[in-house]
Amino acid sequence: MSFWADKIIAVRTDKTIYRDGSSVIKLFDKDHSKSDVLCEAMNQARAEEAGLIVPAVLEVIPVDGKWGIRSVYVSGRTLQQLMDERPAQNAVLLERLIALQMEVHLRTCPKLVSLKDEIRDRIGRADLDPAVRRKLTDELEQMPERENFCHGDLNPSNVIAADSGQDYLVDWPHAARGDAAADAALTYLSFYLHAGVPEAETYMKLYCEKTGTERQQIERWRPLAAAALSVESRAAEREILLRCVNQNEYN
Repeated sequence: MSFWADKIIAVRTDKTIYRDGSSVIKLFDKDHSKSDVLCEAMNQARAEEAGLIVPAVLEVIPVDGKWGIRSVYVSGRTLQQLMDERPAQNAVLLERLIALQMEVHLRTCPKLVSLKDEIRDRIGRADLDPAVRRKLTDELEQMPERENFCHGDLNPSNVIAADSGQDYLVDWPHAARGDAAADAALTYLSFYLHAGVPEAETYMKLYCEKTGTERQQIERWRPLAAAALSVESRAAEREILLRCVNQNEYN
């Protein structure tokens, strides 16, 4: 990897992103299986085929016992970076995020995994009291079956505001088909964890206003989404999410 050492774009807990000429390589750590990486690349390709603006996937490659996804390089900054640099423009940038989320939800892709199935599986693996798990599972069975294309982790860090003026959606490991309100609940929790309650509430209010969604529809998904997110979260975040589930502490 030394020949990429001066081309690092970003470093995350489980992956490093390198620029390689006109492409980028997202290289995952060794805990990511080949099948997980192939699945993310497939989701990204399906998003592209559904008409969404994403960096085109070029190949999946092995590197020193790890797996990576090579995609077209997009020059720009994330919406999160812009929000941090220009807080006075946060309202406008949040509207851009929600507009992109609405575009995603307008699409369908029958080949994607079921979001309800994914949440059901994660609730089964979450560190929950058996009675709480049963209650959540029963509630999940009552939730609507829908076919919206859901990103699964749509937050400002996963949108690149390109120098060209186009917004690109990135990071597709959790893409699924399901209820748009569930996807909104996941985004709400992302704001809640990483930006705080006021920002999460601002997102919720604006999303409901722009989409005509009743807040209650999203709130029904929140404990289910919190339990699902807790499975692969860091310890501090997992504690908050499980508190949300067990005590309904969102505010």
